[in-house]
Amino acid sequence: MAKSKQQSAAQRREKQRQQRQQRQQRLEGVQTTSQPVKRPSGPRMRRRGWDQRYMVGIVLLLLAVVIVAYIFLSRLSSQAGAPAPTPVSSQVLHAVTHVDPNILAAVGTDSVQSPVKLVSGSGSLPPLTGPTGKPEFLYVGAEYCPYCAAERWSMVVALSRFGTFSQLYQTTSSASDVYPSTPTFSFYSKLYKGPFYTSQYIDFVAVEELGNVPDSSGNYPTLQTPTTQQQQLLSTLDPTGNIPFVDIGNKFAGAGLGQGFSPQDLANMQVSDIANNLSKTSSTATQHILGTANYLTAAICNVTQQQPASVCSTSAIQKIEQTLNKSALNANGTQIALAVSLEAALRREML
Repeated sequence: MAKSKQQSAAQRREKQRQQRQQRQQRLEGVQTTSQPVKRPSGPRMRRRGWDQRYMVGIVLLLLAVVIVAYIFLSRLSSQAGAPAPTPVSSQVLHAVTHVDPNILAAVGTDSVQSPVKLVSGSGSLPPLTGPTGKPEFLYVGAEYCPYCAAERWSMVVALSRFGTFSQLYQTTSSASDVYPSTPTFSFYSKLYKGPFYTSQYIDFVAVEELGNVPDSSGNYPTLQTPTTQQQQLLSTLDPTGNIPFVDIGNKFAGAGLGQGFSPQDLANMQVSDIANNLSKTSSTATQHILGTANYLTAAICNVTQQQPASVCSTSAIQKIEQTLNKSALNANGTQIALAVSLEAALRREML
């Protein structure tokens, strides 16, 4: 019995010893895993530092790209200054192409200067005919030109008495020239899908040589180039290259100085404002636009053999025709050259 008790006590001590040993092992295991993590060193550390510098470089590069893009867009915006041509509304198109004949007659010429003069010695020049064989109304100008901008209003009104504009595009003159951003139309052919003016009496031919948005060097883009025949006419009737240039059948011609009225008349106005005011004789812009249009109408009647009679036989147009026949333009462009010098003086004063 005593021996049995001794064995039981020995077994308990052994069991306790094993338990203490297991607890000690567990404790040592916890101490081992709870040791602080050491920072990596050597090649691994160097690679992580390089990655951080690489990310900083990417951020700086992206920031530089954003800054350059901002500067570029800012310059582009400042150079543009003129809206891209857009189709006029149906209301504007109707207002500018259907001016009441009674209002046109009431305005008369309103003391504006004639935009064209009889070409002296025009008998030496062959009649100018257009693509369909009818007398030609030739216009040469540029979108940037404020004098062209003003002149187009009168041209549309006058030509609408002999035919139909199916569409017009509105724009402005250059924002950086004299009389900046004068509201107007563009006759640039590529804006239109086919002919935009038709008439049984006259052919309208337009050449918009330059656009209205300069590049970074201040140069305007080329839109159209006069044909060889057109260039010969310009050399004869407009040797100094002044615009706008108008030639009606080689019988009447004129160039420069706004041809009839100043672009200042249209300052601070929108296309819709000008068009809607064409029914109001009290408007200075209306008086000058329609007065100039009446001069152009009389010149066109002269080359269409007074057709249509509903336009050309009116007393107002007949009276203007008589005055046109009294003011001659030399075929060598002498009077146009005088207009050029006057325009240059005006530009210097404005600048």
